[in-house]
Amino acid sequence: MVKILLDPSMYHPQLTVAEELRKAADLGYQYLELSPRADFHEWHHYPKVDDAEIARVKSAMKETGVQIWSFNPVFNWASPNEMERQHQVRNWKRLLEIAEELEVPLIATEFSGDPNQPVISEGQFYRSMEELVPFFEKRGLQCSVEAHPYDFVETNDRAVQVVRGVNKPWFTYQFCFAHMFHLGGGATDVRPMLDYAGDKLGHVHVADVFNHRANVGNRYIVNPPGVDARIHQHNEIGNGEVPWDDAFGHLRDMGYDDALSVCVFGWEEDADAIHVRMRERLEAEFPG
Repeated sequence: MVKILLDPSMYHPQLTVAEELRKAADLGYQYLELSPRADFHEWHHYPKVDDAEIARVKSAMKETGVQIWSFNPVFNWASPNEMERQHQVRNWKRLLEIAEELEVPLIATEFSGDPNQPVISEGQFYRSMEELVPFFEKRGLQCSVEAHPYDFVETNDRAVQVVRGVNKPWFTYQFCFAHMFHLGGGATDVRPMLDYAGDKLGHVHVADVFNHRANVGNRYIVNPPGVDARIHQHNEIGNGEVPWDDAFGHLRDMGYDDALSVCVFGWEEDADAIHVRMRERLEAEFPG
């Protein structure tokens, strides 16, 4: 049975992690995916969590019955710069300690690295994995990794291949619907991408997005032309062009029964209502 997770990113500026657990309970969620925030695990920085904060989070999980099911860190473990890579591996080791203390079973992360230096970045990624495998396995943690826009690998099939190269049963591929049109180079049929992931598909991020390749690329206008940047959104289902009926139907046909994480960003003025609607849609698509 799938687990529906709330990414509380839109609440980070106002709420503590303990308060986000209470918010998740109020919105009808049983699980949280904790995305980066400055006082916990921040993009590319060493985690800032002490024993007192861990105790507060444990207490809130017990009080609410909401479990942090996954951390969603972004550490540049594939950096071409070796000093930075070593620093990011240190960040990883601390985060895995925190995950063990809070009984978080899954790490959902990104490849990172540099898309302009993909070969070097891939080598650095595998080097980091060699160092971190014992730490994941010692703690019995799962890890699922996505190809994010501006990572050293940005397409679905190549990302699955890199995951296969790690060759560990606990290391899987994460498909993010908000990145669908980057993952498939503008393709509008999600089914071949999910099929290619196959049994390596271990985690799914759910949010809508418009196709930046549509209308000869004029869906978005970025200046100056050719700037080295990537664009996408994380919108509510229906506010984009992801073919949801095909997507959800195909996930059901595949027998997908892992986590679905609600990852809508940038709509704070309607956050509560959006998250309730998203949860209700997923519950209808994947009834227990």
